[in-house]
Amino acid sequence: MSKEKGKIVITLTPLESKRLIAKGVKNLEEVQRALEQGTVIITLGTTNAYVVEEILNDLSGSGSGEKIDKRRYAAGVITDRGTCVVPKEERVKELILKNGKISDESTEEAIENLSAGDVFIKGANALDATGTAGILMANRAGGTIGSALGTVMARGVHFIIPVGIEKTIPYSITEAATRVGIEKCYKTLGWPVGLMPVHGRVITELDALKILGAEDAFPIGAGGVDGGEGSVVICVEGRSVEKLDELMTLVTQIKGEAPVKVVSTDCKN
Repeated sequence: MSKEKGKIVITLTPLESKRLIAKGVKNLEEVQRALEQGTVIITLGTTNAYVVEEILNDLSGSGSGEKIDKRRYAAGVITDRGTCVVPKEERVKELILKNGKISDESTEEAIENLSAGDVFIKGANALDATGTAGILMANRAGGTIGSALGTVMARGVHFIIPVGIEKTIPYSITEAATRVGIEKCYKTLGWPVGLMPVHGRVITELDALKILGAEDAFPIGAGGVDGGEGSVVICVEGRSVEKLDELMTLVTQIKGEAPVKVVSTDCKN
């Protein structure tokens, strides 16, 4: 290949993006270190469900692809009905790994025992142009992020935020957070929510591609029809034909990711 970087163009639906992001998160150095010696907490969320599958697949060594009930690995969700929640009795337990083994610890206990070098993974509902992520909160006490953030930030825990670029909004999340809140909502489609800006290591499709070997990746289009709704179009650059071919093969393998529906939702109204 010449000195000029080679390019490939890929298109990913939101579900395919979740799978790619999960592969990137799994391969992060800090995640791999904590899996060997430390704690990894993967909170509930649809993107995190894919992270769980990817990590469990690696730990099992089966290569056959570990599957979990992604319908139940969620708490707050956005549906065509609005901002909804999966009822607590329908959710599965959040995955907690200690030294690569599944722990029976409660999420509250695991958070309390976190230390620097451990990993806390929490998805987001929004991402702005500054790289700030935002998490919607229907729980009046802030839910998991409300209880965990102080500990995570105070102790220097690795805070990983997997989020697709389809969730990018053209507005400051920090500003938006000051203008909304559960008790400020007059009417809502679904549950009224607050918004918490969070700062950690954001992993989008672009970051995942670079973790997996791309020299650069940038979005060139978004949206779609005929099953491509919410898609992103990404240009991937690299100087190695072999690496670009490898990435194209990987993307081809995750094309057609099966739809995911949550088991049930409570949309309040």
